[in-house]
Amino acid sequence: MAGPSRQEKVDELMDAAEKALRGSKWFEAERLAQRALEMARTIDDWALMARIALPLQEARRQRVQAVLTPKAGLRIVEGEVPEEVTVEPGCYLVQPPAVGADARRMRLAALRQDVPVTVLCREPRTRMGLCPVVAIGMLTVRTKIVPPADWDAPDMAWYADAMEQLGDAAIAMLDTGLELDRQVDFVLSALDAVPDHEKLHQVLADVCREAAKGFVPSAREDVLDDELAEADVDVDTELGEGGKKRAPREG
Repeated sequence: MAGPSRQEKVDELMDAAEKALRGSKWFEAERLAQRALEMARTIDDWALMARIALPLQEARRQRVQAVLTPKAGLRIVEGEVPEEVTVEPGCYLVQPPAVGADARRMRLAALRQDVPVTVLCREPRTRMGLCPVVAIGMLTVRTKIVPPADWDAPDMAWYADAMEQLGDAAIAMLDTGLELDRQVDFVLSALDAVPDHEKLHQVLADVCREAAKGFVPSAREDVLDDELAEADVDVDTELGEGGKKRAPREG
């Protein structure tokens, strides 16, 4: 007797994810939805991926809201973060000499431990006086923003806005001239680096819906561009005075 198909397995995962959401089990829901999304991608089920994106967004939104509040205080991380770090709930700002890899290790450790956190990494102030923020994963997302009024003690409003601008920078990196399957894979890679940005999930759902209208993937194995495979794609969306964005540029 044949076992369940991949699509049936995805449906089972999503049933379990939605049950976890109803039970406020955000971490379990996120893990199940993420696994379902990856499995749906292997069978090019674009419509199913679009359906999965929004429950995944909701699980992550609830996890973030548990700690990202106006009254929350920032925890500054300057030292190297080990792989097996024990993480406490809260909002973390990783800064030199710590780097983006430390921020990623902390975020992944928190997910394994079912601990709600937000983690943002900033780099040294530029000569123009801007503050680079960065996230790394299957690709690198970087943008330069207006620094906090107090560099040594950023407030939560600046922190939350910096997280939003980093996700916006990831969206700006998307080349809408690519074939739709490559756009989908780009957004998946961006979400691997910036998983807590709600609009990025919505972009994934939108691209998947477009692909579901009848797109047929090309028969090639290189799903991502060479620069994505190297996991070294950057974007610098510089902000001038007043916080107005300039056009993204490479490098």
